[in-house]
Amino acid sequence: MSRAQAQERLATQSGTQTKRIRAVFFDFMGTCLDWHSGVVKALPEVIAEPTRSQLALDWREEFFSELHARSQQGVPPEDIDVTHRRTLLRLLSREAYKEERRHFVGLGEDRGSTSVALDGERTPILSIERAVNSWHSMTSWPDVLPALTALKKDLGVELFVLANGTTRLQLDLARSSGLEGTFSMLFSSELLGVYKPAPEAYEKAMGLVRVRPEEAVMVAAHAYDLRAARQLGMRTVYVYRWTDDRSEVMDEVRRENDVFLDESDSCMQGLPAAIRALDQVSLQMQCAE
Repeated sequence: MSRAQAQERLATQSGTQTKRIRAVFFDFMGTCLDWHSGVVKALPEVIAEPTRSQLALDWREEFFSELHARSQQGVPPEDIDVTHRRTLLRLLSREAYKEERRHFVGLGEDRGSTSVALDGERTPILSIERAVNSWHSMTSWPDVLPALTALKKDLGVELFVLANGTTRLQLDLARSSGLEGTFSMLFSSELLGVYKPAPEAYEKAMGLVRVRPEEAVMVAAHAYDLRAARQLGMRTVYVYRWTDDRSEVMDEVRRENDVFLDESDSCMQGLPAAIRALDQVSLQMQCAE
């Protein structure tokens, strides 16, 4: 029996009681959306597919490194397109991508330029802006929409996006992924004025929808995100995606969170049962007080 099945059995045996969990917050890219496929497709086709895949993965890690640095410095969120452009240019300037960078040209920090200099070289073929824009159009993972539909229909909880990025980005992604109208609200770092994992990001989002930490669940494919949410008293559900958290030790991540969903639970298909079980645990704790 999988963990999700065990949780559903616990929820069923506990009977129907007053719901305690009122809101479920979701990270977006990686957790709900397959960012990797779209980015790989947008990179120059003359580059071999395995190299494009690795470049996309390295770009994502470079982006997160910059994001975490900016969060620690306490600087206000910037346009995510600017961050993506800067981190891609930095990655392409490295020796590891010396052969691939000649296939890129686009706009650097000077948006009026028609090419970009990498190590003193002017690169000849269009691609930088196409690659940056690819982050605005993604498909959802196949398990996401059925899970979100079940959460709303069967459990009656409110669903929110809580993710780093701009509001424009989130609107574009909700539309391109087929998830438009699924969430009650899209909370971006731009809108909140602070990056995750700063505590203020979670506190502001919960405050705006009037839920307490013990009434909220954070769902993400990023361990750093859930560690911050858990410190505030939120319940946490980790959804394993092969595209993200490649340097994390999954056994440790599994122990850190209330629920860990992977292929054995059909990933997010196990989420409704997990939320139902967490709701029962919350109720039992309330009754014991």
